[in-house]
Amino acid sequence: MTIASVGGTPPAVSRSPAEAPPTPVWSAPTPKKPVSTGFVLGVIVLCVLSFVFLLVLGYVIISIGPVAALICGIIALIPLTVVLLVVRLIDRWEPEPRGALWFAFLWGSAASVALALLVDAGVQILVYVASDGQAVPSDVFGAVVQAPIVEESAKGLGVLLIFLVLRRTFDGPVDGLVYAATVAGGFAFTENILYFGSSLIEGGGVSLGVTFALRGIMGPFAHVMFTSCTGIALGFASRRRGFWPVAGLFLVGLFCAMLLHALWNGSTVVADGIEGFLFAYAVIQVPLFVLAIVGVVLLRRAEARLTRARLTEYQEVGWFVPAEVDMLSTGIGRRSATAWARRQPVPKTKQMRRFIHDSTALAFTRQRLITGRNRIGVEQQESDLLAAVVADRAAPLAG
Repeated sequence: MTIASVGGTPPAVSRSPAEAPPTPVWSAPTPKKPVSTGFVLGVIVLCVLSFVFLLVLGYVIISIGPVAALICGIIALIPLTVVLLVVRLIDRWEPEPRGALWFAFLWGSAASVALALLVDAGVQILVYVASDGQAVPSDVFGAVVQAPIVEESAKGLGVLLIFLVLRRTFDGPVDGLVYAATVAGGFAFTENILYFGSSLIEGGGVSLGVTFALRGIMGPFAHVMFTSCTGIALGFASRRRGFWPVAGLFLVGLFCAMLLHALWNGSTVVADGIEGFLFAYAVIQVPLFVLAIVGVVLLRRAEARLTRARLTEYQEVGWFVPAEVDMLSTGIGRRSATAWARRQPVPKTKQMRRFIHDSTALAFTRQRLITGRNRIGVEQQESDLLAAVVADRAAPLAG
């Protein structure tokens, strides 16, 4: 199947949208879509997760008290906001569905926390029964072994569910990173409330300040870095076919997440005082954080290259002009086009952003077809996006 055979005859184009978007020869009407079964199931799942979140919130209130929960919940919003803003920045190139991001956040803040708490309670009961009530689980074992295995498995399960259910929109490592970071941000939010509350109750404001500095300032992205290993691995798996490559990459990513988590917790356990912790932080965690930043930049550049490559194929058969491909495949070009739309007598910012969004979705849809992920509906999705791009191109010039 060639690109030219999809969606009819490509429209004639001649000018860059940064100057004056070309007028299409035709535009397809957008039929009203009925409510799908998937949408209904998605709403039900989000409602269930919201209920689980309320249960976890009730556990938090019982554990640390309503006043401490309120105070520490507000404080925990600070690192959460930072994490979500960074995730949004990473996700700007090819945004993920909002419903999927809500699922990721609720899974992290509710389901994964509930699973971790249940397993922790189970381990304590087993140790108590096995020792006839004479022993409790070791704090070192809990921090360095149990927590990394249980927590990363619980968070990774959420990312895996998104991968399996939304494989159609799970396009690569950046998508996996975004979903994993959102899950991890939700998990850290709930965990921070518990840690902050315990510090406030046991040591007052000074202890709370120290805990906030360690978790909210020095380590707000700790869980994000751990779980991102799983998400990025699943992102690479999304470009493979077959069960074993996907399973293998998932397990590798999950193992790396557990290893980083254990390394982080281990550095806090073996550190001798605040000086020892700061030394371990500078030697181990700072380089890992810098490496993570470099990795994100490289992944974003790979997304831009993929967008250019796929849209160039459409350009060759007349769906885009070269100036449009340049604009759509660079951050500077996108910002220039959006600024142009904003300066019009009647601002057309939303219309230009829709053009950019649909064109990017078209590029990644084409990538799925090329890599063999040609399932039922993907060709129709490509055809629909081509029609949408034609209509989007005309919108900024409409009166």
